[in-house]
Amino acid sequence: MTTSPPTPAETSLATFDSEMENLRSIFAAVYAHPENCSLAGIDLFGRSYPLTGVVGGDHLIVVDFAHRYDLDRRIAKALADDLPEVAARLETNRRRIGVLVADVSGHDMTDAVVAAMLHQGFLVGVLYELEHHGHVTTQLFEILNTRFYNSSSVSKFITMIYGEIAETGTFRFISAGHPRPLIYSALYRRFIDIDPSRMVSVHPIGMFPTKGDIDRAIAEAPVAVTPGPTVNEVSLMGRGDVLLLYTDGAEDLADGRLAAVLEPVMQRVAAGSAREIVDAAHAELIGLRSPEDDVTLVAIKRT
Repeated sequence: MTTSPPTPAETSLATFDSEMENLRSIFAAVYAHPENCSLAGIDLFGRSYPLTGVVGGDHLIVVDFAHRYDLDRRIAKALADDLPEVAARLETNRRRIGVLVADVSGHDMTDAVVAAMLHQGFLVGVLYELEHHGHVTTQLFEILNTRFYNSSSVSKFITMIYGEIAETGTFRFISAGHPRPLIYSALYRRFIDIDPSRMVSVHPIGMFPTKGDIDRAIAEAPVAVTPGPTVNEVSLMGRGDVLLLYTDGAEDLADGRLAAVLEPVMQRVAAGSAREIVDAAHAELIGLRSPEDDVTLVAIKRT
């Protein structure tokens, strides 16, 4: 029995399917679930739940400086180059972990491409920052904002929060149009109010050019500009306190009442691990309604 050769349409479809599978494999590497990171006194776990179940516009990067980078050799090089200030800053990275949560305005595969661009740009920037400054500075995010403004449509802006948690429980962060972190107090068994002055945010990444960008002098004057990001600081004061980071997909499931919805959940599971907290929070949220957006949740617990 002979088999008819594939038609041009069938060949084209097979090629498309092959290319899509190749694209999925690339995204799988970029979107690999962040490893569990250990820091004395801190339990951290985060997970993204794409709407499509494959990839989407949410993105999560955990930067365990002590595990990801050879700090010993970097410190030795800084000292050999007569850069003691850089060496001292590199040393502090042993006692903190960075967390980036980003949300592209969309949840399709094309939005995943934008998130992958951020992934590579951010991690390349961290390498440069460690080499020249010894730590991540706000300049990295000003440059990312400028680059995305110059290369992406305003309809594809990115909300983002980047923070670093220290062994002491101090969380220093910047926010670009991202939902505010929540802090659950183990002592009071509720989410606590945070002074708005500690939650300063700027425009989402890529929406407007960065204020002070010297290259703007050769371009058409923008309608608005984004100021440099403000470094905020909050603290997990007691053992068992939990800091929650999330994307607006979580807020949407809770009708904008995320703290009220999750407080009873936290009262049940806050004594558990960060992973258990994330799993329980997600289960509660998707039990409310069917998601219409990607959801990302991160729990940072002081142990």
